[in-house]
Amino acid sequence: AEAPGAREDEEGIPFVGPAGRMFDRLLEHAGLSREEIYITNILKCHPPGNRSPREDEKDSCMPYLRYETYLLRPRIIVCLGRVAAQQIISPDYRITRQHGTWIRRKNCELTAVYHPSAILRDPSKEEDARRDFEEIGRRCRESSHQFLQSQDHI
Repeated sequence: AEAPGAREDEEGIPFVGPAGRMFDRLLEHAGLSREEIYITNILKCHPPGNRSPREDEKDSCMPYLRYETYLLRPRIIVCLGRVAAQQIISPDYRITRQHGTWIRRKNCELTAVYHPSAILRDPSKEEDARRDFEEIGRRCRESSHQFLQSQDHI
């Protein structure tokens, strides 16, 4: 996601409140749980006045995000919302047209989905989000299976 909200910043836990409950429902629909994934934000703190992050703020946090990615070596990255997708996938990413599409970079698959708070503002997006998360769950299971197979040969 782009940045922690005020409650997330306060509590130090990502996706609390209504957006967090929506996110948990989508994960459950995909057959996943928070314990199986790693959640991070582009910005590491809540922007003042609940405003959108400025470009210089996003740019200053990107080295930390790159380092997280380097350490974790994820096989799948899911951007939650347009801001994250434009920062991670492509600056001209259009979430309404491209959500749920996949690209491959290095040894990682990337996609973007509607941000849970966008679904709360526009419930008509939930069905698309559920389909996108179904595919995320399928790819996670497939990726996990491939990882386990490769471990058998070590």
